[in-house]
Amino acid sequence: MTLALSALVLPDRHPVSTFLADVQEAERAGVRAVWTYDHLTWPLLADSPWYGAVPLLAAAAVVTDRVRLGTQVASPNFRHPVPFAKELMTLDQLSGGRLELGVGVGTEGPDALVLGEPPRSRRERADRFGEWLGLLDQLLREPVTTVHGEFYDAVDAHQLPGCVQRPRLPFTVAATGPRALRLAARHGQAWVTYGPFAAAVEPEEWFTAVAGQSGRLTEALAEEGRAPAEVRRTVQFGLEMSWPFESAGRYADTLGRLTEAGVAEVSVHWPRPDGRGLPPAALPLVAAAHGL
Repeated sequence: MTLALSALVLPDRHPVSTFLADVQEAERAGVRAVWTYDHLTWPLLADSPWYGAVPLLAAAAVVTDRVRLGTQVASPNFRHPVPFAKELMTLDQLSGGRLELGVGVGTEGPDALVLGEPPRSRRERADRFGEWLGLLDQLLREPVTTVHGEFYDAVDAHQLPGCVQRPRLPFTVAATGPRALRLAARHGQAWVTYGPFAAAVEPEEWFTAVAGQSGRLTEALAEEGRAPAEVRRTVQFGLEMSWPFESAGRYADTLGRLTEAGVAEVSVHWPRPDGRGLPPAALPLVAAAHGL
């Protein structure tokens, strides 16, 4: 099996025409999907230009024809399900049914504090994410929704004409822990991980972590009465993760080991002017490995 390839283009591309040019280049290269981060700011690039994910994806939708587009990932940190669902439905219509939604619990970083809310514990963030994801699922499936929850309310929330994709656009759920994996098994059409939480680990430790997470997802899917193949499994290579691209052989071995772990797709940061992400010189070997 040849693993699919998707690309991450960050919202720091300036001017916006540079972002759009990178998305178009990735489409021409034959990647399955182009993702962008959904943050208001990001610590690593906090002093750089940074644009909003929704308008960027809207612009990308009108300058592309085939590539699928999405967030990797959106979170409850600053997104209320009701207005966000309306934006997502509109993007799905605008793209002709090419939108995918990557979601995650969100960390206690700048996005969680920018609205002036008090810090939340990991348990509180997990509780909020479960309710947020369930309501977003309902909003995108039903024409009218009224729900009163612990964290979110929706009162006569209209969602017309609805998504092009039925019953709704697909969710890719970022998950590593037990609760998030259960949510991925319940709501997801895909799952994404970047491996272990630690910023820098040895390759063997990284492979072990990914295989373990994938195995626990299989267990969670069984508990939900779903088959392992019902959820596409994606691994995101970190922005500073260079070792898979050292040679064609190293990259082929990486893909082979991920295939053994049940992974169906890898996501790379499209070549960047700051040198992070996929090295430009490695793009041909990556494309060849994925049959592009």
